[in-house]
This record gives sequence, structure tokens and C-alpha cells, in this order.
Amino acid sequence: MTLLEHLRRMARNSLWSNDRLYRAVLALQPGEFEAERTSFFPSIRETLNHILAVDHLYLDFLTEGGVGAAAYDDFVPFDDAASLAAAQADFDRKLIAFCDSLTDADLNRRVITDRRGDGLIPERIGDLLAHVFLHDIHHRGQVHAMLSGTSAPPPQLDEFLLDYDSKLRKDEVERLGL
Repeated sequence: MTLLEHLRRMARNSLWSNDRLYRAVLALQPGEFEAERTSFFPSIRETLNHILAVDHLYLDFLTEGGVGAAAYDDFVPFDDAASLAAAQADFDRKLIAFCDSLTDADLNRRVITDRRGDGLIPERIGDLLAHVFLHDIHHRGQVHAMLSGTSAPPPQLDEFLLDYDSKLRKDEVERLGL
């Protein structure tokens, strides 16, 4: 498997993982989504909004959209889980399309990242994608832990890559068109 193939699989994994996570979030009882909890961000709602805000920032960098840091700064958080879930799924499909459009040579191409006071920093596309996936996994893990203290059980999020697990994700993969 090439690095590009791996990154494309990771983009699909993000859609699948987010779908599983949001299905649990959408099953929460009233008040649980926004309830204060112990974590890096103080609620499930704030953590999931942070993930999407950072996703928008990095996709702007990757596509050379020209919005820069404002892609994060101007992000309007979602108050309800259903709207946030839909926006995340829309983003995930855009990231898949972006990854599918890349060539192996693109992974070493540098794009400018707007780091506000630290300046405009050129970064490799492959490194930026790896960072986005790590960032999202990191914060999805926090949401997963927070779900442990709610009425909705946290879903299994590591059944995507192995053939052994294919029977556990088959229906979701088909429903998502992956």
C-alpha cells in the first residue's frame, strides 16, 4: 500500500468513525450533548465543534482556499447535534474527494498555512493530512470517553481497516457508499 492509498483509507475511516460517533451522540438524552464534562473541551458539543472548525481550517490550507486562519476564527459553532452531524458528514465527503484527487507527487507539495503571529508556514500536503487525521482521532477519543458518562454507550471506533473486522462494519460501509 502506498502512502496515498493509506491517506485515502484514512479519509474514509474519518467518515465512518464520525458516523458511528454521531449515531451515539444523536441518541443522547436532552441536556447530555451540552452538559459540562471533564475533558480538554468542557462538553461533547464543544469538542465536536472544535473538530469541525479545525477540519475547515486545514481543508482551506490543503486546497489553497485563501481564507487562512479565518477559516477557524469565523467558524460558527453548531448548537444542536443533528446539524453538526450533517456538517461533519459533508466535510468528511469533501476530504475524501480531496484525497481522491491527489497524486503521489502532491503529497510532497507544500502549501501555505496561516499561523497568525507565527507567519505563513509552508507544509507538505501529506504531513497536513496526517495531522488532520491524528487531530480528529485524538478528539474523537475524548468524545468517546465523555460518552461513557452518558445514556448512550460509546461506539467501537477501530473496526475499519482490518479484513477481520469487515463483518462488523459491512452495513455501515454500504450505507455510507464506501
